[in-house]
Amino acid sequence: MNKLSLSILGLVAAGLFSTTAIAGPGAHGPNGEHLDTPAVASATGLARLPDGSVNVPKLAQRRMAIRTILAHEGEHPMTAELNGRVGIDPNAGGRVQAPFAGRIEPGPKGLPVAGQRVEKGQVLLYVRPVAAAIERGNQQAQLVEIQTNRRLAEQRVKRLESLEGTVPQKDIEAARAELTGLIGREKAVAGSVSGNEAITAPASGIIATANALSGQIVEARDVLFDIIDPNRMMVEAVTTEPSLAGRVDSAALANIPGVELTFLGGGRSLRDGALPLNFRANAKDVALAVGQPVTVVTKLKDAVKGIAVPAEAVVRNPSNEPIVWIKSGAERFIAQPVETRPLDAGRVVVVKGLAPDNRVVVSGVALINQIR
Repeated sequence: MNKLSLSILGLVAAGLFSTTAIAGPGAHGPNGEHLDTPAVASATGLARLPDGSVNVPKLAQRRMAIRTILAHEGEHPMTAELNGRVGIDPNAGGRVQAPFAGRIEPGPKGLPVAGQRVEKGQVLLYVRPVAAAIERGNQQAQLVEIQTNRRLAEQRVKRLESLEGTVPQKDIEAARAELTGLIGREKAVAGSVSGNEAITAPASGIIATANALSGQIVEARDVLFDIIDPNRMMVEAVTTEPSLAGRVDSAALANIPGVELTFLGGGRSLRDGALPLNFRANAKDVALAVGQPVTVVTKLKDAVKGIAVPAEAVVRNPSNEPIVWIKSGAERFIAQPVETRPLDAGRVVVVKGLAPDNRVVVSGVALINQIR
């Protein structure tokens, strides 16, 4: 073997030695420990190596759309996840209830259905009063009595007016006042016997719930319609920490982008062992339903030190522990257990388990996690 061949072999050996000795980018843990240990067995395709790392060839990385970012540590506001529920904004919606027991009759445009838009003051339906047989008989008898007294009062007023100048004026005015009162009583009783009352919309918006059918008998205070403004809703979250209301800076809905939450305030009275926090939700391009359960991510005025990553970068290992995948070489990825806190609707803060120089996988994480 000549000297040239020996030199080439020496360079190849040196290159192999340096490849195994020098760690790839992001191959150190949060405490400086060396993560990129040599694999026990090499792999040329998609494979889970014996040390728990994953080998992904470059071509497979492009097909899986794997993307990474370089971790940067910084100060981030602390957040808290609260369970909440969507409700009706009392200033932008309304509830229609039956004022008394009666039978439902359709309005001029028929009975509205859920999803239909109505305007404030629009007649939704009519309610015709209903009563028991004895009560209805008493009302009819009272109406007949009032009508008889009204006719007698009309005759008395005509007689006194014909004698005007010979009878005191106060007697004529008293007779006219009595007739006016009887006419009013007759209209009121006649309306309760055979009339109906128009039920109008208290606000403009969309019918959220409709519980009215033609001919249906309803009781007083029965809910007939709920009207909402889909662009203005309320979100009520609950917390067991009384001081949280004074530390809220902003909020967002988890996994529902496009909704702006405005913090209105928190209650000071426990309800089922928790305090309510009220938010006004402005949703222009997002559909929210009354009663829909949501998760409210509140951004607090306190700060925490950590590394912000997209929420989809955190997955679970077979032990159900949260992990992120670190790219330690051109084709090698290492699972790193982490501890996270929610940051906003789409990001989390890793407070333990990552180092600032780690290259974290943020796209295609679920596919890497499935490699066995």
